[in-house]
Amino acid sequence: MMNLDIAKMTVPERIQAMEQLWDSLSLQEHEIESPQWHWDVLDERVRKIENGTAEFISLDELASLKK
Repeated sequence: MMNLDIAKMTVPERIQAMEQLWDSLSLQEHEIESPQWHWDVLDERVRKIENGTAEFISLDELASLKK
């Protein structure tokens, strides 16, 4: 395996490398285990939906929050 000097890469080169890594990992998703905190967050969101306390916003509202 080659050792990349990431700091010397341009931003587009780093993004391309990251995309290639993600693509290779996605082919083996069955081997990747989600951490427990992911499951905890999902469980909490399901509980909020089930008990009626979940709050939802539209994509437009979300976009305006980023500004």
